[in-house]
Amino acid sequence: MTAATTELLDYDDVIARFDPVLGLEVHVELSTATKMFCGCATTFGAEPNTQVCPVCLGLPGSLPVVNEAAVESAIRIGLALNCEIVPWCRFARKNYFYPDMPKNYQISQYDEPIAIDGYLDVPLEDGSTWRVEIERAHMEEDTGKLTHLGSETGRIEGATASLIDYNRSGVPLIEIVTRPIVGAGERAPQIARAYVTALRDLLRALGVSDVRMDQGSMRCDANVSLKPTGAEEFGTRTETKNVNSLKSVEVAVAYEMRRQGAVLTAGGTVTQETRHFHEAGYTSPGRAKETAEDYRYFPEPDLEPVAPDAELVEGLRAAIPELPWLARKRVQEQWGVSDEVMRDLVNNGAVELVAATVEHGAPSEAARAWWGNFLVQKANEAGVELDALAITPKQVAAVVALVDGGKLSNKLARQVVEGVLAGEGEPEQVMADRGLEVVRDDSVIQAAVDEALAAQPDVVEKIRGGKVQAAGAIVGAVMKATKGQADAARVRELVLAACS
Repeated sequence: MTAATTELLDYDDVIARFDPVLGLEVHVELSTATKMFCGCATTFGAEPNTQVCPVCLGLPGSLPVVNEAAVESAIRIGLALNCEIVPWCRFARKNYFYPDMPKNYQISQYDEPIAIDGYLDVPLEDGSTWRVEIERAHMEEDTGKLTHLGSETGRIEGATASLIDYNRSGVPLIEIVTRPIVGAGERAPQIARAYVTALRDLLRALGVSDVRMDQGSMRCDANVSLKPTGAEEFGTRTETKNVNSLKSVEVAVAYEMRRQGAVLTAGGTVTQETRHFHEAGYTSPGRAKETAEDYRYFPEPDLEPVAPDAELVEGLRAAIPELPWLARKRVQEQWGVSDEVMRDLVNNGAVELVAATVEHGAPSEAARAWWGNFLVQKANEAGVELDALAITPKQVAAVVALVDGGKLSNKLARQVVEGVLAGEGEPEQVMADRGLEVVRDDSVIQAAVDEALAAQPDVVEKIRGGKVQAAGAIVGAVMKATKGQADAARVRELVLAACS
C-alpha cells in the first residue's frame, strides 16, 4: 500500500474519537574517540570498512573491553535526565540475525540498565512545560550500515544488491526510552518534536554527542497507538524506525495517528509492526515487531558487570551544566532580544556561538548579526551546520574588533571572514595579505575625490545647487576607485567641502 492509497482519518476526527499514546526511543551515538568494546576509531565518513578489527567484526576468539569514557557519558546523560544511577548493572546479548550485525547478536543492556526512573521537563512553544517520564537509559553498540542498490526507495525491497560498511558497528550508543506519554491529545505530535528537540539540546550541552540527526548520530523510534476516548487499555502500537529530523518526528506521529484512526474507525485492527518513515511525509510497513522473548536475551558472558563508584557519580553530577533552554532564557534577557529573534538563533544553532563570541569581547548585537545572518548564509551554501564552519567565535570577535576599531568597514569585514573560512589565517593576517584595511590617509582619499569630481562636473553643479543627495554618486565612484577601502563618511565630508 502506498501513501496515495492509504486511508487517513481527518486529524480533528482522530482527536474526537481517540486518545493517542506515545513512546519515544532515542538512540544517541556518543562522541568517544573509540568504539564501545574495542579501540577502533569512530570518525564519521571514513572509507568503508577501514575502522574495524576482530572485536567489532565478531571474529572467533576476540573479546570485548568496555569503553570507560562511554560509561561516564552514559552516567552524565542519566543524571541530566534526573535518573537514578544504579550501583550495579551488566550487559546482555540481544540475539538476532541481520547482515549489519557481524556477531549475529548485539551487546546491549536488557533488564539491568545503568540509568532508570528519570524525567525531562520539556519546554513547549507556548511557554508551558510537559514532563516526559524516562523509563531507562541504557548502553549498547551500534550496528553496521547497509546501502541497498537498485531500489527506488533506497530500502531492501526491490534492491539488486546490498553493500555493508562495518565502520559504525560497535560505535557506543545510549538508548533513552520514555514511559508511555498519555494525555497529550491534539498536541501529541508537537510534544514528540519538543521532547526530541530538548533532548538534542541537552545532549549537545553535555558534550557527549554531536547529535547530528542528518548523519545518524541521533535517531528516534516513534511508538504510536490509539485508544478510544475514555478507555483504560492501550491500543496496539506501531514503531516508526530511525526518524532522522525534528520535523519528521512530528510528521511521523501525526501520520500514524491519522492512519491508525482510519483503520480502527473502519472496524479493522492495527498490526504491531515496525514502519519506515518516508521524507514525503508518510510511513510504510516494515516487519512484524518482535518481543523481548524473540531476542533471547541472556547476560553477556565476556564482560564483567559495571559498578559505578559513588564518588565518581557525584563528581559527574556536580559538572552537569545548566539546562540549555534555561541558559537561553537568561542570555535572551541579557541581550534584550525578542522571542522571535531568539527562536531564529536557536533554529540556526547560533545561540552558543553568539554567547562564546560575546565572551571574547564582541558586543552581543554584532555577534548576533554575524552568526545569525552572514555566517548562516555561508553554512547553507556549504551544506554544513553553523558550528562546522571553519571559523571560531574568537575569530569572529576579532573581526568585530577590527570593524569597531575603524580598520575594516562592514563590507571589507565580510571579505576577511571569507578569507578565514578559506583557511587563509587569522583575521588580521587575512586583512593584511589581501590589503583590505580601511584607507584613512586624507591625501589618498582627496586624490580619489578630485578625480571623481573632475569626471562628473554635472554632479558637482547639482551639489553646488543645493542637491546634497547627489554627493552619493561621487562617494560611490571614490569607493569603487579605492576598492571599498576608503572611509565612506570621510569621503562624503571631503566631497561636500570641495563643492562648497
